[in-house]
Formats: sequence, structure tokens, C-alpha cells
Amino acid sequence: MKKKKRVLALSAVVLSFIAGAALSAQVRDWHDLKDVHKHVQEAIGEMARARAANHYDMGGHGVRAEEHLRAAERELSMAIGNAR
Repeated sequence: MKKKKRVLALSAVVLSFIAGAALSAQVRDWHDLKDVHKHVQEAIGEMARARAANHYDMGGHGVRAEEHLRAAERELSMAIGNAR
């Protein structure tokens, strides 16, 4: 059961990255970037919930995934600021 939850959590993260990549390929203005930023924030929330459900023990992968999502969030924030 725990393995199934881990797979589900990691799948959510992967799908969030894929969605972000798909949306970023279609960026037309900073409003599009803001939408991608929102999706990344949602992915961070989902990742936090998944890690809590798995008692934060995901072999270190959950921590690294969350760090990458937070880095993406910071970069998008700076991109939005520059695009305005």
C-alpha cells in the first residue's frame, strides 16, 4: 500500500512537470507564466501532502522533488517580474 502511494505521489509530480513544460511551450505573455506558476504552486502542495501521507520517508526523492519545484517557482516568479 505504501508503495502504491509513493508511485501515485511521484506520478503527480511527473505529471505536473509535464503540464508545466507543455504550458511553457505556449507562453505568449506574462499571464501564461502566471498560470504555469499557479500549477507549480499546486504541485508543491500536492507533494507536501504526499510526503506527509508517506511519513516523509520517500528515500530522499520527495525532498529533492519539492526542492526542484520550489526552484521552478522562484524562477517563474522572476520571469513574471521581468515580463511585466
